[in-house]
Amino acid sequence: ERALQYTVGQKIQGFTVKQVTAVPDLFLTAVKLSHDATGAQYLHAARDDSNNLFSVQFRTTPMDSTGVPHILEHTVLCGSQRFPCRDPFFKMLNRSLSTFMNAFTASDYTMYPFSTQNAKDFQNLLSTVIFFFFYLDAVFFPCLRELDFWQEGWRLEHETPTDPSSRLVFKGVVFNEMKGVFSDNERLYAQHLQNKLLPDHTYSVVSGGEPLAIPDLTWEQLKHFHATHYHPSNARFFTYGDLPLEQHLQQIEEEALSKFERTEPNTAVPPQTHWDKPRLDHVTCRPDALAPDPMKQNTLCMSYLLGDITDTFEAFILSLLSSLMISGPNSPFYKALIEPEIGSDFSSSVGFDGSTRQASFTIGLQGMAEDDTETVKHIIAQKEQIEALLHKIEIQMKHQSTSFGLALASYIASCWNHDGDPVQLLKISQNVSRFRQCLKENPRYLQDKVQHYFKDNTHRLTLTMSPDESFLEKQAEAEEQKLHQKIQNLSDADHKDIYEKGLQLLAAQSTAQDASCLPALKVSDIEPIIPYTPVQLGTAGGVPVQYCEQPTNGMVYFRAMCNLNSLPEDLKIYVPLICSVITKYETFVVYHCYILYVCVYIYIYMMSVSPQIIPDTDDLDLYEQGIILSSSCLERNLPDMFQLWSDIFNSPRFDDEQRLRVLVMMSAQELSNGISYSGHMYAMTRAARSLTPTADLQEAFSGMDQVKFMKRIAEMTDLTSVLRKLPRIKRHLLNPENMRCAVNATPQKMSEAAGEVERFIGNIAANRKERKPVRPTVVEVRPLDPQAGSSASRKLISEPHFKPCQMKTYFQLPFNVNFVSECVRAVPFTHADYARYNKHTLGKQCSLCSFSLQVYTGKVYPAGHR
Repeated sequence: ERALQYTVGQKIQGFTVKQVTAVPDLFLTAVKLSHDATGAQYLHAARDDSNNLFSVQFRTTPMDSTGVPHILEHTVLCGSQRFPCRDPFFKMLNRSLSTFMNAFTASDYTMYPFSTQNAKDFQNLLSTVIFFFFYLDAVFFPCLRELDFWQEGWRLEHETPTDPSSRLVFKGVVFNEMKGVFSDNERLYAQHLQNKLLPDHTYSVVSGGEPLAIPDLTWEQLKHFHATHYHPSNARFFTYGDLPLEQHLQQIEEEALSKFERTEPNTAVPPQTHWDKPRLDHVTCRPDALAPDPMKQNTLCMSYLLGDITDTFEAFILSLLSSLMISGPNSPFYKALIEPEIGSDFSSSVGFDGSTRQASFTIGLQGMAEDDTETVKHIIAQKEQIEALLHKIEIQMKHQSTSFGLALASYIASCWNHDGDPVQLLKISQNVSRFRQCLKENPRYLQDKVQHYFKDNTHRLTLTMSPDESFLEKQAEAEEQKLHQKIQNLSDADHKDIYEKGLQLLAAQSTAQDASCLPALKVSDIEPIIPYTPVQLGTAGGVPVQYCEQPTNGMVYFRAMCNLNSLPEDLKIYVPLICSVITKYETFVVYHCYILYVCVYIYIYMMSVSPQIIPDTDDLDLYEQGIILSSSCLERNLPDMFQLWSDIFNSPRFDDEQRLRVLVMMSAQELSNGISYSGHMYAMTRAARSLTPTADLQEAFSGMDQVKFMKRIAEMTDLTSVLRKLPRIKRHLLNPENMRCAVNATPQKMSEAAGEVERFIGNIAANRKERKPVRPTVVEVRPLDPQAGSSASRKLISEPHFKPCQMKTYFQLPFNVNFVSECVRAVPFTHADYARYNKHTLGKQCSLCSFSLQVYTGKVYPAGHR
């Protein structure tokens, strides 16, 4: 309400109000401003949310692949004029209570967001950081020391810095990070696709940096890029939450903008010249040793250049059209490409991409045989799918996550970056209404769009990718050649200088820095009492239910936990598989799979089942094992949501081997693709498995054991034995005897929600059966809430014969990056020393020590307590 009182033309702290718009769909008021002296753009989203967010983004449009915007993103965080200590970003991690802190380098912009619920914290970070908790001082007044450029970007250094006789090699954080990025075949393909579809300007290069081009960047070029791109005239500020706008504007004006004058940044991206005929291209990649089918490792995509993303309604229509083409088992491309098993899955690049000035749509497959060149057909949209997708848009507006401000900042970034109207982008319901009217006036509205953007579109790229057995050898050879070029003309003085600089950097990384110049929260700045969330415990048909009244914006959230205690040990490894298939649109319930897909999209925002392992708070050797059922819906769809869950409990049909094979191939492909991207997580999971029973089961459900298991399943020629196991597993998992539930809804809707839960439990009562635990002597019972005096309890598994030990494991994988993890057995949550291990204390300090000492060797991931 306060934000609505601003008027167009009003002057506030050096800014002029340009627009004030209520956005009732998102329960916020948007205030657009511009800075009088520099022209900096500002958008404030006033909303009743204590998790306040600040973000500043710059349009960064490199014209080469040296990775200058990415390296600059890193380097500005290494100290600023007001806070000259090295790496203030990392030191601020344990000096604040931030809820988010990071930075992003996109193809054409760089963003620095942070969020916090602490008002004093917000002021400290706003005046200090950028990256992750962006300090204004760091983005606008960074030190940009040459030493930091060597550390973060690239350098020549002896393999052993203290040994001048060891060979010279390339080192640098971004250099090694990008080698890791392009070890992922999916990301390699996506980068090639963008470069080749938009070859005329900044999108033809790698903004993050091509590893062999990064050594061409100089320190002087980095400083010049900062001077021309990190200027208020090229900046867009975004704030969100319940803190006063005037306070933000005053601090930004005083700390930064008042020290600049307006410039005319030459950073705009011109439209891509439209091709007069389609193009073909081909790239190669490394072979994937974990591919579901070693003979099917080819990727083929067709990518179409579409309209300008600043036309927000047209972009909305194209995004909707993209979903119609690929979403659900009855979509044209699913039926043409996935069902015939031409490939293992859609390519990860498939769909609508609105991250560049002109959007694109891509359709294609991964996991294809080399001689498969199946042609896909264009679509004729079906009415049921359209309604399902429009419902999905509506429900996404209602759903409020804890990081809503960050989601908004990311959502508007690309359009705003190219001078589109970010406020218009937030008016989603207007676009939905306008689309319905267009469809009413012209029943062939979508068909006409298909004709224009696809059938008549000559700007189309067909890109294929195939594995090359010598790919990694060629990469290594190319790096050696680049290294030789850099070394061959070095004089003795140059060699001496490199050695001395290496020692200088090593000494700087090893020296304790004085961080007293950095702001920090005091105990008095922190609320001494954690906000209490009241819950009510009850039962429905003998099943424990937790009710929590919350302002859910017209949504109802449901969760249920079913334990695995009676499931035979040999079937546990299959739990992730049945979780991944049982609620998807291809699931085997009594519905035709397409009808189920439409029901889920029309009635429910999210419906999922996933494995759940919960360690005990008092004892590391006790844990609860089960699966979590999760869903949410609009209040009016509450009965339909529970009807779908009832059908899944009561009417599964595990008899379609072909559909199971499709799902298995997709799952195995996704797991294989994820290793290079999330290798650090796989390493941590594997390293912990021998320390606690919980970690051992986690490895089976989500570690390398599960990856290898799914690969074996995908290689089976006959899945009959797997099909026979699924009903057995279902009987143990979907059993009301082993279940407890939780419901979040508004106070006005809670009574109805409780009634629907009661009916749901009654509908699935036939599945109730008391089954003996596999190991009856090792089950302990704990009350759900000891203070409530309720009889509801949970059953914990004990592993009396488990002996923690240190175990070393090595996986040989075809990547240009190594992932290493070491884990130690710590203490449970209630232990007096737990806080010492918490990620904000000892774990964080370990991470920072590792970073400062090892950063020159490559990319470092955070440490922490799990």
